Amino acid sequence: MGNFAANEGLSIFVILVWLGINAFLFVHFYMAFLIDRYYYTRVILGHALSWARAPAACLNFNCMLILLPVCRNLLSFLRGSIQCCSRTAARQLDRNLTFHKLVAYMIAFHTAIHIIAHLFNFERFMDSQLMINSSYLPYVLSQIGNNDNRSYLNPIRTNETNPTIVMFTSIAGLTGVVITLALILIITSSMEVIRRSYFEVFWYTHHLFIVFFIGLVLHGVGRIVRGQTLESVKVHHPIECHSQFETWGQNGTNCPEPLFAGNAPMTWKWVVGPMFLYVCERLVRFYRSQQKVVITKVVMHPSKTLELQMKKKGFKMEVGQYVFIQCPSISQLEWHPFTLTSAPEEDHLSVHIRIVGDWTQALYKACGGDKTVVLDAWTLPKMAVDGPFGTASEDVFRYEVVMLVGAGIGVTPFASVLKSVWYKHVQENKNVFTKKIYFYWLCPETQAFEWFADLLQSLERQMTDKNMSDFLSYNIYLTRWKDAEAAHLRVQYEAEDDPITGLKQKTRYGKPNWDNEFSAIATQHPGSKVGVFLCGPTALATALGKQCHSHTESGAEFIFNKENF
Repeated sequence: MGNFAANEGLSIFVILVWLGINAFLFVHFYMAFLIDRYYYTRVILGHALSWARAPAACLNFNCMLILLPVCRNLLSFLRGSIQCCSRTAARQLDRNLTFHKLVAYMIAFHTAIHIIAHLFNFERFMDSQLMINSSYLPYVLSQIGNNDNRSYLNPIRTNETNPTIVMFTSIAGLTGVVITLALILIITSSMEVIRRSYFEVFWYTHHLFIVFFIGLVLHGVGRIVRGQTLESVKVHHPIECHSQFETWGQNGTNCPEPLFAGNAPMTWKWVVGPMFLYVCERLVRFYRSQQKVVITKVVMHPSKTLELQMKKKGFKMEVGQYVFIQCPSISQLEWHPFTLTSAPEEDHLSVHIRIVGDWTQALYKACGGDKTVVLDAWTLPKMAVDGPFGTASEDVFRYEVVMLVGAGIGVTPFASVLKSVWYKHVQENKNVFTKKIYFYWLCPETQAFEWFADLLQSLERQMTDKNMSDFLSYNIYLTRWKDAEAAHLRVQYEAEDDPITGLKQKTRYGKPNWDNEFSAIATQHPGSKVGVFLCGPTALATALGKQCHSHTESGAEFIFNKENF
């Protein structure tokens, strides 16, 4: 329980507070429309009125939150400000996309309730107009305001129409349809399979959020939900007067005709702050994207991995951070996130890009990946770089003991970490708090090891020269192999250096037994806080998260951190 609380306690607290606020808003606004002012509205609509307004309040709250987790500059600023005080609080900012998704699901949930309730409302508004009977209270209420068209209750003003026409001719109906379609497209295109395979679809449809927020702000302008005015309630109390509706406004009666008005739009008050912050965020991104970037080196690695080394004036970074990259000659709109593989001590920034989609394939060709001749520097494409932005890996050197776990190209943030380790020891930096690093790399093919092996070989030699062999323990796993490769590797296995990586440490085959690994580390470092950092798939994250919760041998505490961008 102690490890679970250390890893998940604050996250669970935040989620419970968020759910609690949603529940409070739902109940509060449900009850707010059960008061006397809305008595006549409920005569027509029943409790569907409250069922429409309660989720609307929750929608306002969640639409206020949805933009904040994607204000990356704001999050990076907050992360840098609070990590010196609370490492646990800073780690919550690394789960920004998870919270963004949860808020999106909540918006979809309340949108569904809101739509269903209003479908009933429109039907009942229409029915009250069609039921032509002066002794029927809903019909009488629907006729109020017919002459001057000012103080009306029923937004459907005639019985010669239908709810569908009203839906597409009223501000509330039309904006509601637009908002709903935008939301459906945004959510469906955000599914994992589409985001991974068709990133461009995800990227473009996600920008429908602009349409969504415009429609959201305009949605209440028509004031379609109406209630009795406060002044009218004072002279016409609905509980006392509803049974006398046939004599309303006549001489000698104590019940004048009730007056109605719509509620003023409130959504803009909820979302104007986050919208302003997001506009500032985009302006900062635009300014940084206009700064000149020069490609200084292009390296084509095996397994279709492209390395770009670039320089940008005034660029400063920390280990494990990431940037967004745009290539205007490929697309003026698309920005893609890539982890920095360079170290803060280097005078350039570098990224390693795996060629897996249309955009990366186009970049590969633009940089000459499909050519046998070396391109001149002036023929290389122009690039724009936005960032860097903070990630969990920034906290690596805040732990005395560290586990780094990378899967495939997910090793990139740890390239930055290990390079920085190399520079710190070359410069004999005595302020390194970290005393032990366990590095695990799981890779499905032998070619993928090539680009990273040089760095590991340099680290291995340096640690040996400085009698620090125990500082870095690396474990490389080949998770898939062909029979021919296996036969060759079996023959070469007795060689001094590993036949795949060239390291003294031999490559292992299969997958790690994480239970044994965590137990061994806990035993070797009793009472220590061990930082576990992963850049890899969700299944591996789930497995490591469970290990962090369950292993408490010798008082060790495992703190799980996962890259999210």
